[in-house]
Amino acid sequence: MADVVLGIETSCDETSAAVLVAERAGRPPELASLVILSQDIHKVFGGVVPELASRAHLAALPAVVERALVEAGIGWSALDAVAVTQGPGLVGALLVGVVYAKALAYAGDRAVIGVHHMEGHLFAPALEDPELAPPFVALLVSGGHTLLLDVLAWGRYRLLGATRDDAAGEAFDKVATLLGLGYPGGPAIERLAPEGDPARFSLPRPMLDDGFEFSFSGLKTAVLHVVRASDDLSRDRPHIARAFQDAVLDVLVTKLERAVRATGRSTVVLGGGVACSRALTARAAERLTGLARVAVASPRLNADNAAMIARAGWHRLGRGERSDWTLDARADLPFPGLEPAAMPRGVPHP
Repeated sequence: MADVVLGIETSCDETSAAVLVAERAGRPPELASLVILSQDIHKVFGGVVPELASRAHLAALPAVVERALVEAGIGWSALDAVAVTQGPGLVGALLVGVVYAKALAYAGDRAVIGVHHMEGHLFAPALEDPELAPPFVALLVSGGHTLLLDVLAWGRYRLLGATRDDAAGEAFDKVATLLGLGYPGGPAIERLAPEGDPARFSLPRPMLDDGFEFSFSGLKTAVLHVVRASDDLSRDRPHIARAFQDAVLDVLVTKLERAVRATGRSTVVLGGGVACSRALTARAAERLTGLARVAVASPRLNADNAAMIARAGWHRLGRGERSDWTLDARADLPFPGLEPAAMPRGVPHP
């Protein structure tokens, strides 16, 4: 087991480094430092520009790592291993982190481990709740992914459902653009939605009554039609934002409750950038009252960050896993540890 792990995250538009320190054998590590540098330039374009993101990571990563070490109060020689996001994500951005991590590990004769970005999100709540342990149901919702998992143990998962098209986070960003709210979309819509009348507009709940899979492309199209039909968007904007947010959260929480009832789990984990939404957390907690407790990390650990990557890497290093020097970035990296075993009763195969 590595005692000091450096985490590196460069999958999209946050350059991040973190240090985890395991001070006692048999106990989870503690977060010694976390540095996140966001790339504000993408706001001008209404979304992430891959080439600009890669260049920004390349320029910022050495200083971000150095800052994480300084804040942790350790030197380079204290590092035992490096955990880095291998995928999924923007391949150019991922390459910056992977190449840097491999060079750092090789130069210091350290272990290196590639980490799946979404598995990192799964581990994020464990950084603040060291007693959190499977089995539980997890809903991971980000800009690129919407996943519903039955977590049998750390590293052992059953995929209950995923998005068939657009992820929930992407839908928030696209709808925010339609409403003229800028990028990123989720926080802007959440700030505006409380001003809206939930009865003013009616939007569809895609696949609400069907299993555990998700689809949000039709909902985006429905919002587009409402926006085009409006004769005063400044008047209608908060009502549309409210209707859209209600529709997305209704779908997410309904599927989550269905998974809890099907699996019999008593704990739910929310993870990913969309889990920063207080509206989602509140609605899930309300719906699951008496069924399951809801575990969710603080916003800085739900957004893309290196602490969650270090935590997932620490777990895999403890199982004896290591990456070799052929480690490469993969934009389409499969989720690790998925088991083809039979689903719990009432759970269809995806």
